[in-house]
Amino acid sequence: MRTPVIAGNWKMNNTIAAAEKLIGELKPLVKDAKAEVVICVPYTAIQKAAELTRGTNIKVGAENVAWADKGAFTGEISAEMLKEVGAEYVIIGHSERRQMFGETDETVCMRTAQALKNGLKPIVCVGETLAEREGNKTEEVVKRQTEGAFKGLAAADLDNVIIAYEPVWAIGTGKTATAEQANETIKYIRSVVSSLYGKATADKLRIQYGGSMNPANASSLMAPPDIDGGLIGGASLKAEDFSKVVNY
Repeated sequence: MRTPVIAGNWKMNNTIAAAEKLIGELKPLVKDAKAEVVICVPYTAIQKAAELTRGTNIKVGAENVAWADKGAFTGEISAEMLKEVGAEYVIIGHSERRQMFGETDETVCMRTAQALKNGLKPIVCVGETLAEREGNKTEEVVKRQTEGAFKGLAAADLDNVIIAYEPVWAIGTGKTATAEQANETIKYIRSVVSSLYGKATADKLRIQYGGSMNPANASSLMAPPDIDGGLIGGASLKAEDFSKVVNY
């Protein structure tokens, strides 16, 4: 059995003070969760979040990582820096990074390899735009993104990787893929991994759904057999809402 993982992506929200308040509210609400609980927070809040969650069942992640160890990369954050302040997970290749900041399959691959090399657990995002779905290109897109992200990785590396399937048209829009659509695409992604690394590796890999998941639709979206939790955006910014998804 794959343990579901519910990860909150705070995006560019919450100062250190706001993070402290939210985590304080969240801790008692998720302490008995049967799913793995992760909060991916802005760089400035990672150290405080790690301090506040120490000894609890909440893990802390970052929202991106550089592809290099160090050097002339103004504005980037290295894996070593993230580890030093307490991050265990890191989101890589989110559609907002791809669309707004020029991330490519190649840079996603480099960042994923760098995270793994330094003992961080990547949450690698894949997903199609509305035009790509309407053009029946969903499978083509997620296959390319998955193969691109994992290029050069060994099967053993995937023990520490999570894939988040996030249809771009469902992120922050209020639109949500149906449970059937989400499971169908996630099942296909698993088949791509199986073709690369074998069925045993694919069966172990956790693949989340992300895209306007909230307390109202979480149980239906996570009911299908291939969906192993969720990457949660807006609903992760309210302790009560996030806890309801965690405890679905």
